[in-house]
Amino acid sequence: MGKKKTRRKKQNRTSIRHNFLQPFFLTFCVVTAAGVSALAAYLWIVAPAKRVDNSHFQLTKEVVERGEVAKEEQIEEIITVNDKYADILNDPDYMVENNIYAKEADSPDEVTITFAGDILFDDNYAVMARVAQNGGDITYGIDSELIREMQGADIMMLNNEFPYSDRGEPLEDKQFTFRAKPSTSSYLNEMGVDIVSLANNHAYDYGEAAFLDTMATLEDAGILYVGAGHNLQEASRPVCYIMNNIKIAIVSATQIERLDNPDTKGATDSTPGVFRCWNGDKLLETVREAAENNDFVIVYLHWGTENETAIDWAQEKQAAEVAEAGADLIIGDHPHCLQQISSVKGVPVVYSLGNFWFNSRTLDTGMVKVTLSEDGMKSLQFIPCQQSGSRTALLKGEEKERLLNYMQEISVGVKIDEDGYVMW
Repeated sequence: MGKKKTRRKKQNRTSIRHNFLQPFFLTFCVVTAAGVSALAAYLWIVAPAKRVDNSHFQLTKEVVERGEVAKEEQIEEIITVNDKYADILNDPDYMVENNIYAKEADSPDEVTITFAGDILFDDNYAVMARVAQNGGDITYGIDSELIREMQGADIMMLNNEFPYSDRGEPLEDKQFTFRAKPSTSSYLNEMGVDIVSLANNHAYDYGEAAFLDTMATLEDAGILYVGAGHNLQEASRPVCYIMNNIKIAIVSATQIERLDNPDTKGATDSTPGVFRCWNGDKLLETVREAAENNDFVIVYLHWGTENETAIDWAQEKQAAEVAEAGADLIIGDHPHCLQQISSVKGVPVVYSLGNFWFNSRTLDTGMVKVTLSEDGMKSLQFIPCQQSGSRTALLKGEEKERLLNYMQEISVGVKIDEDGYVMW
């Protein structure tokens, strides 16, 4: 951003006066040039906080390709639209320190956030076979219409149930261990995913090296992650978005595995790992703090009992605690099947979204689409889908009606209409 100017001096050899003044003029030019260079260096190196840091403004690919002027114009527009938070958006150091990101919403009046459950990109499992056989085309695993639905959300989130790495060894004595090539992270971009949870029981399947590679891979792909970090402070820290004058916090943690010394290492003050919440004190502290500093708090939890449609006592207990701490929405996964949608202390709880695209079994699944305004949550919609033959697609017609009726049957204290909208 610093600009250097060069001057060329015209010399007159026939003028005694000019010859006399020449040393002084040369000195003046040298001093001036040095001053300009020093000022430019200061603006670029010493005082970067005065420059807008693009890294925490999620810019469209088209804007990035159009260059720096287009970036600055979009950033200015984002700040104008979010005037309530202009001080934060004009302080890039604060945004970086507090994990705050800003982006434009499709609508000037609302923000849409869509959630899905577990995904798997491991080449050694059937879920990737069909994609691999068709030149790596992700639409052979996730239907193109469903992908368009995902891409249409202002924020799209799901659970990344594996590490990205070429390193590490599978953990001993663990029945299922997953690992995907770092290059497959590009599928997240194609699917329209903005943020993933790493707070699950498979993020550490190939040890610390692969776990660290996972975070680096996602960063390189421009995908945000939550629920994991190089230490506990990072792992427990929410990701925050500012959109349409709404500040949204997303917290993620895992109850699994429910052991004192789990295979999936929990982060500590000095070691990397996931954010564990079997002992929920730190989670509740995090949610309370998020509620104090944000307009809307989402808690995405890895919990429950595998292949059980009924919620367990630990889910029920922690849902009430998290709602009491200040969460506005609780989204769950891990059981590999759908579980009920309920209201706990006035807070919507989607206990499990099940597998989104995870294996070759035929399983009902779905997404949840939430619409927010400055006044709060406008709507919550369950979008019926099904995984079958290693491919996930939207359900329609009678099959859509069947799944919505099933969700109504298992859901307590809420009404789900024919379009999937949930009322409580």
